[in-house]
Amino acid sequence: MDTTTLPPVTLSRRELLRGGALVVAFSFGGVPAAIAQSNAPARKTLALTEVDSFLALRPDGSVVVYSGKVDLGTGHRIAMRQMVGEELSVPVQRIELIEGDSALTPNQGPTSGSTGVMRGGVQLRQAAATLREGLFALAADRLKKPAESLTLVDGVVMASDGSKVSVAQLVGDRPLDLKMNPKAPLKKPSEYQLIGKALPRPDIPQKATGRHMYVHDFTLPGMLHGRVVRPPAVGANVISVDESSVAALPGVRVVRIKDFVGVVSPDEWAAIRAARELKVQWSDSATLVTHQGLIDWARRGPFLGEETIVNKGDAARLAALDNAPGTLAATYTWPVQSHASMGPSCSVADVKADSATIWTASQGSHRLVNSCAALLEMPQEKVRVIYLDGAGCYGMNGHDDASAEAAMLSKAVGQPVRLQWSRQEELGWDPKGPPQLLELRATLTPEGRIDAWETQMWLPRATANLEWIPLLSPLAAGLKQPQGQNTGLATQNGDPPYPANAMKVHVRWLGAAPLRPSNIRAPGKVANCFAVESFVDELASQAKIDPMQFRLRDMSDPRGREVIERVSKLMRWTERPSPATRSQQRIAKGRGMAYVHYKQNETYVAMAMDVEVDRGSGEIRVKRIACAHDCGLMINPDAVRAQVEGNILQTLSRTLYEETQFDKSRVTSVDWASYPLLRFPDVPRLEIDLVQRLDQPPLGAGEAASAPVAAALSNAVFDATGVRVRAVPFTRERIKPLFA
Repeated sequence: MDTTTLPPVTLSRRELLRGGALVVAFSFGGVPAAIAQSNAPARKTLALTEVDSFLALRPDGSVVVYSGKVDLGTGHRIAMRQMVGEELSVPVQRIELIEGDSALTPNQGPTSGSTGVMRGGVQLRQAAATLREGLFALAADRLKKPAESLTLVDGVVMASDGSKVSVAQLVGDRPLDLKMNPKAPLKKPSEYQLIGKALPRPDIPQKATGRHMYVHDFTLPGMLHGRVVRPPAVGANVISVDESSVAALPGVRVVRIKDFVGVVSPDEWAAIRAARELKVQWSDSATLVTHQGLIDWARRGPFLGEETIVNKGDAARLAALDNAPGTLAATYTWPVQSHASMGPSCSVADVKADSATIWTASQGSHRLVNSCAALLEMPQEKVRVIYLDGAGCYGMNGHDDASAEAAMLSKAVGQPVRLQWSRQEELGWDPKGPPQLLELRATLTPEGRIDAWETQMWLPRATANLEWIPLLSPLAAGLKQPQGQNTGLATQNGDPPYPANAMKVHVRWLGAAPLRPSNIRAPGKVANCFAVESFVDELASQAKIDPMQFRLRDMSDPRGREVIERVSKLMRWTERPSPATRSQQRIAKGRGMAYVHYKQNETYVAMAMDVEVDRGSGEIRVKRIACAHDCGLMINPDAVRAQVEGNILQTLSRTLYEETQFDKSRVTSVDWASYPLLRFPDVPRLEIDLVQRLDQPPLGAGEAASAPVAAALSNAVFDATGVRVRAVPFTRERIKPLFA
């Protein structure tokens, strides 16, 4: 049942207990929360130190889970149930999940960085283990049995002699107060009944039959439809607005706040027409560097500073790179890219005089509370953000912007407003993955091992891991926005995971990115791995050593070795140097591989590809991709497999086709013709080998398999043709001239 349109519910604890629909928030002192998504819900604790923040029990022994992390198509809705259900011995069908509601769920941080299960799920599991421990303590007192002799099965605590007591009897009408116990013992792998099983995702049947509610489907009584009138150029200002130009359209109202212009109407088509037909005079603006000028822009600066990320080994060897014989050098570039969500961003907001509720597909419900509270000039506790599914993003796309815009229009007109972007807005105005420029140099020892390695990076300071990404319309309206950012993750995996006698990674921080930046799946790491693993292949070729063996030869990490060996087996890899010795036939065939230890401390991935390259047209056809993936404990292997497949295909699309093009004023790639994506006929055969490690903690599966895709493809093209591709995307227009 969808509860998003239920009215407020105000019941006493005793009334809720008697009715049997209680969410008995295990709060030895808290107030129970009836789950009604209203503007003024009953208060429940959200403290990360309280079990009540994460879990509640109903009298029938079923469980409510409150997750601050949300399911973005990642399978969290089943994985979180499995983790909690395992510790409480409750079937997943008897677990309700509430996610991303700032009034009901604790702030576990945005759903990003592959931390959903790895951190958010682990917190939930620890809360469940703490709750089980608390129930055993209560039952031991009631049954006069040692706590260690008790078991919990589907809402009933049982002793070995058959005596038992239900959770409802233990809880009764008393408040509980359970502090999170980080040492509460978790079940052992030998006891697992739910964890590690490929249980079906509960949202798939509704999605497959078109009955699932997305944020785009959500409505409220009295709701208006809103659209934003975008400027013709980035940085343009409003000179004048002629409201009479849309006066004939039914019910249209124009909202202007400084340089923000929006329209609303009870009729959606009227709002769409009004946004197109409203006569607005804008100032000229030509402040961008163009996508063709990105490399010159990066080299030119100005720079905000420099930072050495890695510096180890023999400094003299690094200094000798300037004039050492045999020094290999290469430059790699990654373009600005859009999230290119298939469904444009959308949000519904209901702003009243003293409170606001916003329904959104944002990855960071609690973070969005801060932004909306600032622009609405309301206390944060008066702003409620509720997550509903939207188009995929894997980083901040336009969802947060649409949410702010819906809130601004709702406040201005005093009614609920549904705000949806168009395809052109999504590709033109969503925050972009920033450009990256990397220069690498290295030398080899006489034995063909890495001697000295240096990575030089040029990165916009406002890159991934932003604490706050400025929202378009509040900025245009001159409204308050939170300040501050945290930079750093975009530099990860800039050094190879193989031994070297000396190694240095240095970054030059540029000022503002050419277009508003955001984090896109595997932010920073996908470009860094592209450069590093392609360059490792270049070194292996120089040493005339098989690229797989070059990596394995000195790798000491057994889990890294294992995924490389597994992918070698999947590929039926035969040892030889690259490139292959082939004739100059029009269709060249080759293979390539790449490896990443994600963030140097998380998931292990090895990937290899078989490709064909048409020398005449420049077309690259990926025929087969093999991937070995070790993310530690897999809560639901089927969900992990889906994530790995999605990572591979999305990044293959980014590598082959995707580049945001822009001139001095605006983004020009605003449709699927100018910003093409991978299509179903071009999807290669995928072979995925998942490593299950029941005795290890879970690591992220949402990003890691993206990182080696571009490098594996580049290395395969090199193996096939002897030509090295160092700039993404690998379009026909870029590849064909290489064979001229």
